[in-house]
Amino acid sequence: MAKGIMYIDGQRVPFDGEKNVLAVIRKAGIEMPTFCYYSELSVYGACRMCVVEDERGKIDASCSMEPRDGMKIRTNTARLLKHRRMILELMLSSHCRDCTTCEKSGSCRLQELALRFGVRHVRFADTRPHYEKDTSSPAVVRDPNKCILCGDCVRVCEEMQGVGILNFAHRGSELMVCPAFDRKLDATACISCGQCAAACPTGAITVKNEIGQAWRALYDANKRVVFQIAPAVRVAVGEAFGMAPGVNAMNKLVSALKMMGAAEVYDTTFGADLTVMEESAEFLERLQKGGPFPMFTSCCPAWIKYLENEDPKYLKNVSTCKSPMEMFAAVLKDQYKEKDAQDGRRTYHVAIMPCTAKKMEAQRPEFCHDGVPDVDLVLTTQEIIMMIKESGIRFDELEGEAPDLPFGMGTGAATIFGTTGGVAEAVARRIVEDKSKNTLQAIQFSGVRGTDTIREVVLPVGDRVLHIAVVHGLVNAKRLLADIEAGRVYYDLVEVMTCKTGCVGGAGQPYGLIPVKRQRAAGLYEADRTALIKRSERNPIVCEMLSGSLKDRTHQLLHVDYVKKN
Repeated sequence: MAKGIMYIDGQRVPFDGEKNVLAVIRKAGIEMPTFCYYSELSVYGACRMCVVEDERGKIDASCSMEPRDGMKIRTNTARLLKHRRMILELMLSSHCRDCTTCEKSGSCRLQELALRFGVRHVRFADTRPHYEKDTSSPAVVRDPNKCILCGDCVRVCEEMQGVGILNFAHRGSELMVCPAFDRKLDATACISCGQCAAACPTGAITVKNEIGQAWRALYDANKRVVFQIAPAVRVAVGEAFGMAPGVNAMNKLVSALKMMGAAEVYDTTFGADLTVMEESAEFLERLQKGGPFPMFTSCCPAWIKYLENEDPKYLKNVSTCKSPMEMFAAVLKDQYKEKDAQDGRRTYHVAIMPCTAKKMEAQRPEFCHDGVPDVDLVLTTQEIIMMIKESGIRFDELEGEAPDLPFGMGTGAATIFGTTGGVAEAVARRIVEDKSKNTLQAIQFSGVRGTDTIREVVLPVGDRVLHIAVVHGLVNAKRLLADIEAGRVYYDLVEVMTCKTGCVGGAGQPYGLIPVKRQRAAGLYEADRTALIKRSERNPIVCEMLSGSLKDRTHQLLHVDYVKKN
């Protein structure tokens, strides 16, 4: 890897392995403006906002320059300032400028840089055609009128997820980003992961906003609004209120929801413990029957959707267990039936999730009964942050309040569901025969944790050695499937998370790159470390329900057959 010294604006800056000049500039403490540069993707070099000037007066994009020993550049000259302002003005001239009502207002990169560089007037007329908004997806909204052609969404969909739904179409002034043949998203193989919205610097692709439905339910005297909160939400929601990534803000969030009118607030970790119990039982049954293997985890709805679209032959390998959100929802609606009949109110169930694909999952017909979904509404972390801000609640000053019982109790095993490897580790804790503290530590250091895109774990269970794989990022899951199909590898259990780093990196979370997502994961592991109960089979409420009210109805309430549904 290249090493040496660069001179940036007269400042001596050493570099050691930085992949481009832009990274060295940021190392020097200078925030370079960019649109098309996304450090976790390939370099595109189209927007030209990050241009620098060398000592000979040559101007080039720093994102596509390799650092060289002795290189001297300037990042802020009269020529560069003129170029950047012109680029911004041209972008704004062909951009829908309803900024005050835009979903991304306040977090739009174009808005931010226009303010930073003092662009107060646009001299050019908007000559581009105006396009219809695409609201067909249950997860995201696409507004081509706000696209700046940075290509981030195109590269995310292809490089991170390997789906390739979006691409450039036409040429010259007619260039645009869209699905093939300009189809609506619901007419494509989109899996609703929402990572395109997470990467988009403007309001061209945004998470579908359903806050209005939540407020209407909260204000409706005939509805009892009950919330569940996913594990990954608690370590990200505080970031919008000045808290560090990874800080567990669960109890503050419960307090905020109660102030906003929630009747009950529960923890999805209860559903995750149910999932561990049912999934591990199914896995042990498959071991006895001899397959089919590998058994794929079923918690990620985008992964299920991908298999349905592209590789349905593997649906038989997917666990029949519902996701924790849907397990919890089925139990909740079942438990509240009698209460609803008594007081004449309808229980309206809202799930706060880190994932946009959960909006799609909630609408699936197999999770609806008598025409009513078990989860009435899914709000992402971003949406609940907006609601808290609308309410004027000083989140960071709130006194914490614990989730309500009986569905507010979850174990450490359930909490780590929110990060890559968490589901596999929770199942491993359940199926190993030795329940000692040393075994817990052995599982922890077995390789199940980490950020490698594909991780392998060998775990002795009884007289058998189990082979477990953990994969995150759909493009990596596709690679793993190819290896399994070719017979190059064999696994008994495979955990798949569509988003990199797992649910902590879901598209519904506040924007953050890999280092931030790692901090969130560390927060979940810390919550597990300090949890009083580490294993799902020791959750007393879960065990009581499985041996009592749910004993003869587990398959009806907690399982789904994706093969038949397809």
